[in-house]
Amino acid sequence: MSPTHVIEGLEVDGISGQDVVVVGAGPAGLMLAANLVRFGVKTTILDDRADKTSTGRADGLQPKSIETLKQMRLADPLLQRGVRIHDICFWSSDKDTPLKRTERTEHFPSMVDLLDPYILLVHQGMVEDIFLQDLKTRGVEVTRSSPFVKYRNHGSGIALDVFSRSATIGKERLWQSKYLVGCDGAHSQVRKAIPDIRAEGSSSEAIWGVLDGIIETDFPDLWSKVVVYSEEAGNVLCIPRERNLTRLYIELRPESDAPIDKEKATQEFVIDRARQILAPYSLSWESVEWFGIYQIGQRVANKFTDDARRVFIAGDASHTHSPKAAQGMNTSMHDSLNLAWKLNLAVRGLAKPSLLETYELERRKIAQDLINFDYEHANAFHDGDAKALARNFLTNVRFISGVGVEYGANPLNRVTDTPGGAKPGSLLPPAKLTRYIDANPVDAQLDIPMLGQFRTYFVCKDVHRSKDFMKSVCAHVSSSDSVLGRASEALEASYQDQAPAPTESDSYIQPQRYVASSRLSTFCLITTTSKPDFEIADLPEVLQASKWTVYLDNVPQQDTRGQHCIDKWTGALEDEQIALLVVRPDGYVGAMKSWPSSTESSAQASAWLDDYYGSFLVC
Repeated sequence: MSPTHVIEGLEVDGISGQDVVVVGAGPAGLMLAANLVRFGVKTTILDDRADKTSTGRADGLQPKSIETLKQMRLADPLLQRGVRIHDICFWSSDKDTPLKRTERTEHFPSMVDLLDPYILLVHQGMVEDIFLQDLKTRGVEVTRSSPFVKYRNHGSGIALDVFSRSATIGKERLWQSKYLVGCDGAHSQVRKAIPDIRAEGSSSEAIWGVLDGIIETDFPDLWSKVVVYSEEAGNVLCIPRERNLTRLYIELRPESDAPIDKEKATQEFVIDRARQILAPYSLSWESVEWFGIYQIGQRVANKFTDDARRVFIAGDASHTHSPKAAQGMNTSMHDSLNLAWKLNLAVRGLAKPSLLETYELERRKIAQDLINFDYEHANAFHDGDAKALARNFLTNVRFISGVGVEYGANPLNRVTDTPGGAKPGSLLPPAKLTRYIDANPVDAQLDIPMLGQFRTYFVCKDVHRSKDFMKSVCAHVSSSDSVLGRASEALEASYQDQAPAPTESDSYIQPQRYVASSRLSTFCLITTTSKPDFEIADLPEVLQASKWTVYLDNVPQQDTRGQHCIDKWTGALEDEQIALLVVRPDGYVGAMKSWPSSTESSAQASAWLDDYYGSFLVC
């Protein structure tokens, strides 16, 4: 048994030192913890629930989330079991016209450049499970039935005191931690504990019921995503799910001026309303797995962190909205993805204050963008305006998919007018390359696993013309004269003291392939020079060591747009030019610029890299 301590009059069962305490074991908390543990950050996960999500809650993964899980090498179980939604149908009726289909369209039209142009419908518990299994292989499990109580900040350089209470034995436990992150939902206790943070916004009077179950019906579009509008009875959103389940969101429109009484909104009441909306089609349930009632609330916290940037909030703790656009779980997980690698560098003493400041700058903007979209989306649902709903969806479809979630200028994003699609503050467009070493065609943006590293790409048409430029820049970035060189050396020392736990999956991922030159940045080469025309041994030492990230741009026919990767990412690059492209650990472009491929230009490129990395790294 752990010893009992008395701290400031409180009986505390055990004291544990951590780098980060994560409160909440939903998708946001588990995405954060899974990445932190992979980076070797000592992490504790607290959750007030006795077990993972078993029914209900979120159920849709957007294309960007699918890509993220692929890059984490966690997507396969979900892709095997989930339902893929490629189309969306609109139905309507009024007092004079019976229910009929008014439109069928692609869910993600071809104008959006997507590797996975569908929504993957999977239960939230399945998403949680892939993270829980990954954490377990790394020796970390959720501390359950342990709600967060409070925290104390004793000042800079001193660990936070984070208190939880065991629901089984009733004693409080103290966790001493460098950072605390609240991923504990819309009623976040962590948010409430941070001075001067509040959720701002409002709730609609509209009340909706939600049902997960196995349906028997003669409605013809059960296996498409469907919006049904009845002028007299209200709206239904129908979403197919795994295991032959279907989810229905049912608007409980009041029959008089008085709002619906939640107490009277029983499962039978909601089922009856669904039947009214879908009439004349029959509707019955073989079984109901989950039933709930909710009221739409659209809120964003005024701040996502305390003033000292030691305590953060993410996911529903920082923003809430309606569930009908399948954004909540996706946005929440990407909050965490944004924060995880920044905390890793901060824990290891490499982050300037400007790095952690970018979390709120970037993710609060996205939360506000989401609320603005959701406000129009929810109103169009409520009004039954199919044209407005379709128009709003089409206008925001890049944002909905996740690939259109973009950040503004800050130290991480050197926003400039670049000719290609690799724009700072944006995600890399999908592209196809051939890996030089084994001749495998790969997805350019996904081939390198997420290890908390930047990616620094040399992009050129002609390897031989660019050889001297690359040799000069590579010599600089690997030396102590450069920010990257000094920071890489410091990070290597940190990893010697505190490394990730090795796992069986590492034998397949082979992470050492991507840290051969630096734990801070994987160095890469993309070229249209043909394979017989150069050898790995012809390249500078940094790129020789990075032989698994040397790529040939020779398979445009496999691309989503039939384009070469270089043309897609950097625009029309001339034969005598070379571009440097810096991609952040979360897949966003940080900076991109091209130069004449000469030794003289290499000094400018080296200074450019120093200026970029030096703006947020202690070096």
